[in-house]
Amino acid sequence: MARKTKSLLHLWHLLSLDAPSVATLWTWFIAHSNHIRLSASSLLAMAAAVWMLYAADRLLDGQAPHADALEARHHFHYRHRNAFLAGIAAASIVLALLLPRIPMEAIRLYLVLGGLVFGYFVVIHATNSAHRLPKEIAVGICFAAAVFIPTVARQPQLRIVLLPPALLFAALCSLNCLFIYAWEHPAGTWQQQPHALTTAALRHLSSLAAAVGVASSALAILHRHTLWPISTAIALSAFALVALHRNRGQYDALTLRAAADFVLLTPALLVGLL
Repeated sequence: MARKTKSLLHLWHLLSLDAPSVATLWTWFIAHSNHIRLSASSLLAMAAAVWMLYAADRLLDGQAPHADALEARHHFHYRHRNAFLAGIAAASIVLALLLPRIPMEAIRLYLVLGGLVFGYFVVIHATNSAHRLPKEIAVGICFAAAVFIPTVARQPQLRIVLLPPALLFAALCSLNCLFIYAWEHPAGTWQQQPHALTTAALRHLSSLAAAVGVASSALAILHRHTLWPISTAIALSAFALVALHRNRGQYDALTLRAAADFVLLTPALLVGLL
């Protein structure tokens, strides 16, 4: 049973289902916590769009000149690139069919975010610019923005209220990426990072994640009638990342990488309390 569970966790990660699962769950959870009912179309569109982005990114990484230094997920995508390309084409059709059912305000916000993501894709895959925002930070910001958009698009008055948890969630997602980078690269290679911000963060990952957990816990207590579910889920994920980091020696590389995204599924623990 343990081996089967571990294999399913690996497959969930290798098929690029981890990020869509996290994004869709958080999108629904944030809306539900604010008494907003999202349609199945909105959630399916979120899952399809995120899966396409992550699958495409891993395919592009897999054919890079330094592909030998990449991880299992990149090699898996490259080996099965025809199947993933077909899946991306199918997901594109599904997304196109779902767009008319998504509120126009949400589409406008996604178009702005999509333009930024596309521009960043071009920068990281077509150039070697040392002045770009570190990938880990950019991913955290864009991912957080994407999952909060459906809620604020339907109730714009929540933008100010949801800004603190949105910033904390962006920090959590960025730390998730930084933890993964730290696990997959020896400490000596951190100095090769072109950004002092990234290098400094890598040296204090546990402290930064714990700080996010404490800040989220405080926010949950101070706003127990409105933001407590979102803030509590962020705190649980942050502390889980710290625990995973401290016990990283007990897991193989693939399990550790998959677990990094699995611990972001904490909203599932709080659904019954909403």
